[in-house]
Amino acid sequence: MKLSLPLAMLLALSLAPAARAANEADYKTAYAAAEAASKEAAGMRNQWTVTVSALAVAKKAADGGDFDRAVAAAKEAEALAKASIFQATSEKEAWKAMEIR
Repeated sequence: MKLSLPLAMLLALSLAPAARAANEADYKTAYAAAEAASKEAAGMRNQWTVTVSALAVAKKAADGGDFDRAVAAAKEAEALAKASIFQATSEKEAWKAMEIR
């Protein structure tokens, strides 16, 4: 019984997917998605400044070769851009509920 638990844990760990370091292609994919969402938000006139900052951090990290950090910052920028798009679309009509009649 004592031997089977470590053996089971070893087997479970060996089947778990290994963490993979991000590369330049991962960064370019994540950055392109973030940039597209940011441009959509800007087109709605609701681009958040933190999104622009996160994109800048991603670019700087990629320029320095830190693709793990660059991908993380690009994904954060994409999430922020999507949140700003959601805000713009939800508030487009929601203000009418607040109007005094």
